[in-house]
Amino acid sequence: MRVGVPRDIKPDEYRVGLPPTAVREYVTHGHEVLVETGAGVGAGYSDAAYARAGARIVPDAGAVFEGAELIVKVKEPQPAEWARLEARHILFTYLHLAPDPAQAKGLLNSGCAAIAYETVTDDAGGLPLLAPMSEVAGRIAVFSAGETLLKHNGGMGLLLSGVPGVPPARICVLGGGVVGMNAARMAAGLGAEVVVVERSIPRMRVLDDMFLGRILTRYSTLDAVEEEVLKADVVIGAVLTAGAAAPKLVKAEHLKKMKPGSVLVDVSIDQGGCFETSRPTTHAEPTYVVDGVVHYCVANMPGAAPRTSSEALVHATLPFGLLLADHGLEALNRSRHLARGLNVMKGEITHPAVAEALGRPFADPFKAWA
Repeated sequence: MRVGVPRDIKPDEYRVGLPPTAVREYVTHGHEVLVETGAGVGAGYSDAAYARAGARIVPDAGAVFEGAELIVKVKEPQPAEWARLEARHILFTYLHLAPDPAQAKGLLNSGCAAIAYETVTDDAGGLPLLAPMSEVAGRIAVFSAGETLLKHNGGMGLLLSGVPGVPPARICVLGGGVVGMNAARMAAGLGAEVVVVERSIPRMRVLDDMFLGRILTRYSTLDAVEEEVLKADVVIGAVLTAGAAAPKLVKAEHLKKMKPGSVLVDVSIDQGGCFETSRPTTHAEPTYVVDGVVHYCVANMPGAAPRTSSEALVHATLPFGLLLADHGLEALNRSRHLARGLNVMKGEITHPAVAEALGRPFADPFKAWA
């Protein structure tokens, strides 16, 4: 199969779908890999490194889409890329379609098969292709919060860790999954006071054992969320429902009662955000203020660490990508976990949570096109 690696064109996105080490794996499997010139430069991978790995360097994205059957990216396709997709293409990337009807329409019109990293599953019920970027995002969220708390960045002028005799910041993490656990780990390691609000009692037990009492856990109720948000200097939104829009846990009315200069970091922004006042921002302009509360809602936080992120991501995606390259869409019959990543096919929405979020009918691909 011909595999294409275009340069990701979302603003401030420097990750790449396949580093040279992964290209070599595809080539060894007998596949031809087309890499857009400069696709990996932002993550520190030169065209020469790709050529040494066996890739064919092509001049632009048009050549990638024209020549390849399997397109491997990082972030969701942009409008210019929708126009290049055709029914013969398999797209393998993050999609986050629930809050993005325009992208969904573009993919549906193309007729392509679009497989979303974020809905591929594993035997434990986890999301293995989302987990690496959740780990990165959870850790970056704490660094970003610490920077945003500083006065010159619009925050209240509080040092995250405090100093002897002066208490540290209080950080409320909404959600104890992969993002929340990594955020809590970084925040506690920096000396902050941390509380994780979570609705799974078994997960709270895991966190309690992991941190040996270093953080607090609270069962997620409306009262608990409101109490902790109002006490916090930083709130990190880390909730996820696979394929669906994130629930709005922090309401606009809460902001008026929060501390002036406090910070909201919405890691759930790819799925629409878990704060009612969230809207996507970029690394170039990461924050805005509503009712005195600073919002940090960068939609591709791991893009700030593209070398780490690209390598971590491909370690998870490579087995599935090779399965697609080796077998085409027959791979969906060989792996039920990969099949759950299928969001769009032949002009239909093929993931139930995505269909519900977009208000479109769900088409079971294994029944409709058996």
